[in-house]
Amino acid sequence: MTATELDRPRLDRARIAVGFTFATNGLAYAGWLARAPAVRDGLELSAAGFGLLLLCLSAAAIAAIPLAGPLVQRVGPARAVLLGSTSMVVGLTGLATGTLLGSVPLAGVGLVLAGMGNSTWDVAMNVEGADVERRLGRTIMPRFHAGFSLGTVLGAAFSAVAAAAGLPIWAQLYITAALAAAVTAPTVRHFLPYRPLPAGQKPAMSVRRAWREPRTVLIGLVMLGFGFTEGTANDWLAIGLVDGYGAGDTVGAIAFAVFVTAMTLGRLFGGYAIERWGRVATLRVTAASAAVGLLLVVTEVGVPVAIAGALLWGAGASLGFPIGMSSAADDPARAAIRVSVAGSIGYGAFLAGPPLIGLLAEHLGVLRAMLCVFGALAIGLIASGATRPLPAEPDGVARAAKQ
Repeated sequence: MTATELDRPRLDRARIAVGFTFATNGLAYAGWLARAPAVRDGLELSAAGFGLLLLCLSAAAIAAIPLAGPLVQRVGPARAVLLGSTSMVVGLTGLATGTLLGSVPLAGVGLVLAGMGNSTWDVAMNVEGADVERRLGRTIMPRFHAGFSLGTVLGAAFSAVAAAAGLPIWAQLYITAALAAAVTAPTVRHFLPYRPLPAGQKPAMSVRRAWREPRTVLIGLVMLGFGFTEGTANDWLAIGLVDGYGAGDTVGAIAFAVFVTAMTLGRLFGGYAIERWGRVATLRVTAASAAVGLLLVVTEVGVPVAIAGALLWGAGASLGFPIGMSSAADDPARAAIRVSVAGSIGYGAFLAGPPLIGLLAEHLGVLRAMLCVFGALAIGLIASGATRPLPAEPDGVARAAKQ
């Protein structure tokens, strides 16, 4: 179905549905990260041990991403989101039960299922978001990612309230899983109509071919750099405030909430910056903001300064992933595969980050371990030129990158 065959109300419903899907994903993902110290303590793990536990989440996510693109091509974004969210819900339930029982293996299995589900959910909703963005003819992908960040804000706020009220982390996880299940199923019914390829017809792009495209790989490196920057704060910012500053769990949750709030605002208004200055210039400015914010967090001047740093860090990390996803999806016929390949590279940050920070933290402390984020930012900046939009054919469809 072409853009002209879709009426505006149908397109607007799809836009709202995609926004809610991103928000629900953010809530499910961050519904426990703000209270990561409570999970660590409940399972009686060291910093390195907790980093290895987080590796279950990120490794499963990396393994599932290459499969997500072909799955989206086969069943469509709506069904792929539903499958991914189901896996996420089951995984969060397993993590909750493992924490309740003090079982590290059960918690690890839960994180594996959550990681696999999140990857499928992530690729599918980004492909759908890119399709809606193209049909609307304006930059709205950052706003979809703002929906994700808004979900993380809600998750962090819920975590802060739960921590202050003494609600056990396992109970919070059960509640989060139930909310995710209740919202996702009715929401995806409003996605754009999807027409699978006719039987016997080969897709326009294969995974192997996408891995040989320099532009797609470089976009993945942009997402890797900014993803590491974002993921480090997601996994370790709250712990850094607790361990590095001697703050309580509530203060750690508040710092994380400031970070994700800044990300949300950056994504809500980042589209205007992208349309005015372009993707590359916007990436450079946000990288500088992230670098300054990181310095304020690790200097150990005081909690207020660290929270101000979290604000700048969140704003700086806000646009790397949405710009990367839009860039990978410039050509609609090849969007699903390219998004999955670039995402595979980008999510490498979430594979390498948790154990790397954890191992460094054992010897240097969490705050000093965070300094490796500067290297990730450098990688993102070097590869940022690849995000320039593809030239368009006369029919308005982006031309595939030349081999």
